[in-house]
Amino acid sequence: MTLSLPAAFAQIPRYPLLYPHPSPIHPLRILSSYLNSITCDPTPKSPFISLFAKREDHSSPLACAGNKYRKLEYIVPDILAPHRQRNGTPPTLVTEGAIQSNHTVQVAAVANRLGLDAIVVLHKGTGGGLAAATDKASFLRTGNVQVVRLLGAEVRVLEAPVAGKEDEDPISGILEELHKQGKAPYWIPSGASLHPLGGLGYARGAFEIAAQEREQELKGSGRFDYIFVACGSGSTVGGLIAGFKLLDKMEEGKRTDVQPRKVIGILNSPTQPQEYHEGRALKFARRTAGLIGLDEQDISMADVRLDDRLVGTAYGVLDTQTNEAMELMARKEGVVLDPVYTAKVIRGLSHWVHHGDLVRDWSLQRKLSEDPNQLNALFIHTGGQAALCAYANTDSSPGI
Repeated sequence: MTLSLPAAFAQIPRYPLLYPHPSPIHPLRILSSYLNSITCDPTPKSPFISLFAKREDHSSPLACAGNKYRKLEYIVPDILAPHRQRNGTPPTLVTEGAIQSNHTVQVAAVANRLGLDAIVVLHKGTGGGLAAATDKASFLRTGNVQVVRLLGAEVRVLEAPVAGKEDEDPISGILEELHKQGKAPYWIPSGASLHPLGGLGYARGAFEIAAQEREQELKGSGRFDYIFVACGSGSTVGGLIAGFKLLDKMEEGKRTDVQPRKVIGILNSPTQPQEYHEGRALKFARRTAGLIGLDEQDISMADVRLDDRLVGTAYGVLDTQTNEAMELMARKEGVVLDPVYTAKVIRGLSHWVHHGDLVRDWSLQRKLSEDPNQLNALFIHTGGQAALCAYANTDSSPGI
């Protein structure tokens, strides 16, 4: 699919890691019927909420396809830039994450595609997944950890920081060590969010979704009114916000009968308050906006919609309610989610439909001319299912 990107956006270098065709979108008909039938606040005029899934877990031929490959497409040209070499030595990719990080798998796979070495730093103290595991040795060697090792990356597992030394940065020491060895380390922050180019992939993803809307023959507004996606480090949400804002600007004057698409980020960690995550998402959205031809001030805090009601007890912990969301999706649609991100998104989306939040939100913002019989909500499946086996020994093991 050829996307009509504005010149400022189209000229940004991108290295293809995804399939040449878009990741598929398909309807979730059974889940839609079920959730609409059990809504707590039905009214005779309530529109039917039709749910769809965009399968970013089917987006790339590389290992454990997921949302990071879309981000990394715009980072690879910078990795391969001549100045990144050191005396003819190509870069060594260095990244970090929690023990069951999906991001680290995808960086390791990209390193193989580029013929580069990769060092993956896994933190025992990030999140609560390891602490909640009844078999910690298994959690440390299976799932994404196993895949990273299979890909040949050098894995360094760091202990949780000692009390009083939480602010010490172990990564700087690793990078310095590599420099002393004559290597050229290329640092990719966790989730690629803090990388200056980290939001571009999902700004482009917004254009891809808009192009796919025409193929879905959607009722109601003819577009996806709401896009639900996990919000962890924040640049997937930020990129989507920037991309859809650019689309809105390009469509000004063409369609006055519909609301702008709304991105709803479902937070998956209670470590920081919602306001902290909103500030990060706004920063990433504005930074991306400035790269793709928008003014940073075109995006405001009103564009950032995050929900922290379903974060659970800790990042990476599969609680009973999140496991129930995994089972709901598997048994209604035959779709497998991951225990950290996408299961919480489906839990959040189910809550928005079941409790009437989505209809109420739409009703507050709709234009007087709007009276659709259907609202369309898109769930972005960001992958991560490889972590499932590591969660077999937790108190809320999937499938129990």
